[in-house]
Amino acid sequence: MPEYEAPELSHLHPSVRAAARLPANERVELIRADRWIGYPRAVEAVARLESLLSWPDKQRMPNLLLIGPTNNGKSMIVEKFRRGHPPVAEPERELIPVLCVQMPSEPSVLRFYIALLAALGAPLQPRRRLADVEQISLKLLRLTGVRMLVIDELHNILAGQGNSRREFLNLLRFLGNELRIPIVGVGTREAYLAVRSDDQLENRFEPIVLPLWNTGADTLSLLASFAAALPLQRPSDIATADMAQYLLARSEGTIGELARLLTTAAIAAVESGEERINRRTLVMADYAGPTERRRLFERELM
Repeated sequence: MPEYEAPELSHLHPSVRAAARLPANERVELIRADRWIGYPRAVEAVARLESLLSWPDKQRMPNLLLIGPTNNGKSMIVEKFRRGHPPVAEPERELIPVLCVQMPSEPSVLRFYIALLAALGAPLQPRRRLADVEQISLKLLRLTGVRMLVIDELHNILAGQGNSRREFLNLLRFLGNELRIPIVGVGTREAYLAVRSDDQLENRFEPIVLPLWNTGADTLSLLASFAAALPLQRPSDIATADMAQYLLARSEGTIGELARLLTTAAIAAVESGEERINRRTLVMADYAGPTERRRLFERELM
């Protein structure tokens, strides 16, 4: 089927229309790139992070828990916020307003400090004592002007033994008191359960939940945003209740899987000349949902 050329491309966001006139191979590369879709709950989360970053200095700073299923947009929200506050190079130091560090898979206070120093770009001498690593970390956090600490994969706390888990919860409380900066924990429901096990921490961390998507108005708005952001030359009529139900069933309700499905369908639309996402290009899409991927993997192991 020959490529369809729309003269106005009025179905697309104005910032995307020029891209929709590019050759097919260039548009495929653009489709594969990450894109920010500002749906209401994500915009609300970014606004809350902005509010925390500008919070006046207090003895007990407010903290935040960004909670949701795996692959449901948490990391994209954090990255959007972090890019809005990039490091600033000064003559004698680098200022890092927002520092993101990942909780080690096997949590311990020492491993966390090592991960924190790595995020700061600091060389670490081997066989350092915990007390030394702690003091170096606190000194560098102050020197680089860190105003917010974001801890991703916070649910990994539960991977530790009882004593290790308690030590890390104490560490969260210590860092908040010592640095007087907001701490943002990012993770699954298990992260909230871990924090809730400590009464003092539970009172300090406000949860923002990113639930699985359902066939409501927010999902239809999200699908309309995707349709306007993908550089296809024909309108993709995907913001309907029937299509939402079909897409959510295949993607199993997370925005990460939904984006992956729509991306592969958009690529199929460009490569086939269909130039829109519809049932045909969704069937052609090189996509399998999480459950289907597990089944295929298990079948190969048999």
